[in-house]
Amino acid sequence: MRVTRLAVCLGLVGMMGGVGNGWAQTAPASTAATTSNTTTQTAAPAPAAAKAEDAAAARKARMAEMLKDYHGPEYVRSEVMIPMRDGATLHTVILRPVGSEKDGAALPFLMTRTPYGVDGYEPDSLKIVFPTLATSGYIFVAQDIRGRYASGGQFVMNRPIVAHTTKNDVDETTDTNDTIDWLLKNVPNNSAKVGVMGVSYPGFLAMMAGIDANPAVKAISPQAPMTNIWIGDDFFHNGAFRETYGFDYVQGLEAQKTNGFIDSKEDQYDFFLKHVNFEGAAKSAGMTQLPTAKVFLSEPSYVKFWQDMAVEPHLKRPEVPTLEVGGYWDQEDMWGTQAEYKALREHEKPNEPLHKVWMVLGPWNHGGWERGAGDELGGKFGTITFGGEKTGAYYRAHFEAPFFETYLKGKPGFDLEDTASFRTGENRWHTYAIWPPKVGYHAERLYLEADHKLSFVGPKGDYDVKAAAYVADPADPVPYRHRPVQSTYGEGSTWRTWLVEDQRFVSGRKDLANFETPVLTSDVTVTGDVVADLFGATTGTDTDWIVKLIDVYPDGAEGVTTPEKGEATGEGAAGGYELMVAEEILRGRYRKSFTKPEAVKPGEVAEYKWSLHGVDHTFLKGHRVMVEVQSSWFPLYDRNPQTYVENIMTAPASAYKAETVSVFGSAKYPSHLDLPVADGAVLP
Repeated sequence: MRVTRLAVCLGLVGMMGGVGNGWAQTAPASTAATTSNTTTQTAAPAPAAAKAEDAAAARKARMAEMLKDYHGPEYVRSEVMIPMRDGATLHTVILRPVGSEKDGAALPFLMTRTPYGVDGYEPDSLKIVFPTLATSGYIFVAQDIRGRYASGGQFVMNRPIVAHTTKNDVDETTDTNDTIDWLLKNVPNNSAKVGVMGVSYPGFLAMMAGIDANPAVKAISPQAPMTNIWIGDDFFHNGAFRETYGFDYVQGLEAQKTNGFIDSKEDQYDFFLKHVNFEGAAKSAGMTQLPTAKVFLSEPSYVKFWQDMAVEPHLKRPEVPTLEVGGYWDQEDMWGTQAEYKALREHEKPNEPLHKVWMVLGPWNHGGWERGAGDELGGKFGTITFGGEKTGAYYRAHFEAPFFETYLKGKPGFDLEDTASFRTGENRWHTYAIWPPKVGYHAERLYLEADHKLSFVGPKGDYDVKAAAYVADPADPVPYRHRPVQSTYGEGSTWRTWLVEDQRFVSGRKDLANFETPVLTSDVTVTGDVVADLFGATTGTDTDWIVKLIDVYPDGAEGVTTPEKGEATGEGAAGGYELMVAEEILRGRYRKSFTKPEAVKPGEVAEYKWSLHGVDHTFLKGHRVMVEVQSSWFPLYDRNPQTYVENIMTAPASAYKAETVSVFGSAKYPSHLDLPVADGAVLP
């Protein structure tokens, strides 16, 4: 469907075309379309002709309904092939108001570059996705990046920035510059001002427009940008490999020039368990020779290949006004938004008169700010609501549109000081002079103690007491979402909203540890970066550490829709809805260095410290705070064998062994979370 493809190129699939509520993905829900794929898993059958006709009629009706409130100009579409400095040509679609090439004020460009295809970039779609900006009037540009769809050249995943010595030294910064130079010279009646935006991979490409920026670039908005895909974005988190996502995404982009995402009907939990390791799964799908899969298999540590792809080392003093956007429940690129903001903000001079980097954070999944009202998030396994606040609509009206109107058209309206964040629990927007905020908050430690207790008072007495211990068995890993686990972009997949699934479905398991505060007697607000600092031991020589910070709602609480009885609750689970507020993994071998992994000494107590990222959440009076610790999160992350092997991607079945994991909670080994808590909070 052409409308859906527009959404894809903007990172907004799911807003239209009936591809599922709440999906703001980098990739389409179904790709039966474009090519054969290399996997042996079975693809879903194509719909019958009659059903297709009915679906087309339904889509047409939905389109008419969505367009009824649009009262801006009509747009005309054209296509061009734009030459790059090395001779490659890139397929580009241009949409501009009818007649604007000859009459009226010169218009600025608003550009998106994408690997997901721009054939569906159409006037009606534009008016639905960006009604405010379309009404104002821009020259909208969408481009297939090098090697994708109708563009020439070779595709390279997250192409690294290179030194520009010769005309053949190309990357996304040079392709962006060459594209803009051509547009300025060849598109009539333009104002010589360009804005660039995008979500996810297109967010990475938007950031490329701000590095060695063309003088015509006046504003960029990287939204959920892929920034460092080994440290904290798509493919690895702190050394732990995101198996299902890497498996599906690499096939989708590298097996052919057009999208080829799979839709397996097998529970992916069973599929990856059966194939032991990533090598086994990749061989079964015939994907071991795909470029990024080859590196997964041969270079799982933070080697030069992954370091060269990282964006943040290239971010110095911001060259152009930059609006970073991200969601607290982003299942793909939560890390990049805050990492880019931090890198750019640190290079701004004190009291600099021309502040150039801003950030907006909200209660969204991947790209959720760009479609729908934004008054709820979730699915069949639980939904959270935001007190009637339409967070997505508010963002688009108060931040996104005014940002581009100000910097591309000189109109007033963008008055954000630095950072805007929607605080969940309290369900209100707040603005801050910097992120994390420095005024009004103080550091607290939340200690993990024996008998499942959480306390803000440090442990005393025995130096070697364990707060908890459990047996982690790779033969029965903890699932990361409700089963069956569908393919990432498969039909009916709950991938898009798994971060708000009620965690009671696992919290009663015996292979993890839970710690809780008493019922809160007043609201407790946490705003800023949450850091886990655990002292732990294992009987093995490697293990994974997953920590979740959870808001435990009382039974019958407002603001959540609990899953059907029996679907979410696990044996031994107590209380109401368990909402993850922050969560992250650390692979034990990387506890000291991402570049030099080393085995863990069996039985030795070691410190494991890592960030759970930024949050802005109020734990309401009557709720409880929970911290959950576990050692597998499958199959989102591949299983740690728990015996040290050089390369987990190829670990033999004999390496996977059950081991006892201990979490210490003593005066000598005080496992805790570092929390930035609002001043004046009454702590339990």
